[in-house]
Amino acid sequence: MAVKVISPGLSTSVQDLGRPGYYHLGIPEGGGMDRFATRIANLLVGNDPGAALLEATFMGPELEFMQDAVVAVTGGELPPKVNGEERPTWESFPVKTGDRLSFGYLKGGARAYIAISGGIDVPVVLGSRTTYVLGALGGFEGRVLKAGDELPIGTGAGTSGKSLPANLRRPQVSPAELRMLPGLYWHRITEAAGKRFFEDTWKVAPEADRIGYRFRGGAPLEFVEREQPFGAGSDPSNIVDACYPYGSIQVPSGTEPIVLHRDAVSGGGYMMVGVVISADMDLIAQLQPHTPAKFAPVTLDQALAARADNAALQARAEEYLAG
Repeated sequence: MAVKVISPGLSTSVQDLGRPGYYHLGIPEGGGMDRFATRIANLLVGNDPGAALLEATFMGPELEFMQDAVVAVTGGELPPKVNGEERPTWESFPVKTGDRLSFGYLKGGARAYIAISGGIDVPVVLGSRTTYVLGALGGFEGRVLKAGDELPIGTGAGTSGKSLPANLRRPQVSPAELRMLPGLYWHRITEAAGKRFFEDTWKVAPEADRIGYRFRGGAPLEFVEREQPFGAGSDPSNIVDACYPYGSIQVPSGTEPIVLHRDAVSGGGYMMVGVVISADMDLIAQLQPHTPAKFAPVTLDQALAARADNAALQARAEEYLAG
């Protein structure tokens, strides 16, 4: 059985928890940009936390169900509607054969995660069902959804009526604080520029997607003068080449920081001022254009502590849903 796409929304794709192990070949891990919301949506409907679901950006799709199922919507506050009647987010609810699921206007966040009992049963490619659009790999035909697509659904009875209370979700705050570890190339900017980088309030640019989030509004970086190495080019933000960690922050020409996200390339010729810690990458996934944000330096020990806190919140939420 299947779910038919009546309208795809702005950008809706099949995602799961990603395909690790191929970054050295230039294939990013990918998967849901908001990992917490991805896992919880699946658990709410009785799926494995890594089952394939839909990630909808800014605007939800309209879907027609060709079988009974259970659905949950998490992440951004994108109100779901069954046959025009609104349903709650962060709570599982039943749909019947012939029902249509649509969405109201986005009230908060940027990306919603739509889990369906049984999971979306597209082929597994390199160990994952996640969509990597740049490589036309995985998901539904390697692309975002289009009207008329029919998504195959796996078997699973599902569980309706489960919900996750607000105190077990990560709150959204403004301005967003993005904690980062200064990187290997931090010495390439002046001490004054580094100080201003953390003092300035930046805003998310319209160029914010699965590849990376661009920020504007802060002062341009000043670089320490040097003779550029052979092959680096004349721009002081250029290097000969380096690998890009997930969450790394490029600043082309020193003007607009770009935080590389789930579908980013694995290397290139821009220096990186640092890396946003893993605990804050879900937060970036929910930032809308023009949202204010500040970068905050942390130590490795603080980054590890934040990761442990993040894992503890995930564990509490999963324990609650299992009870």
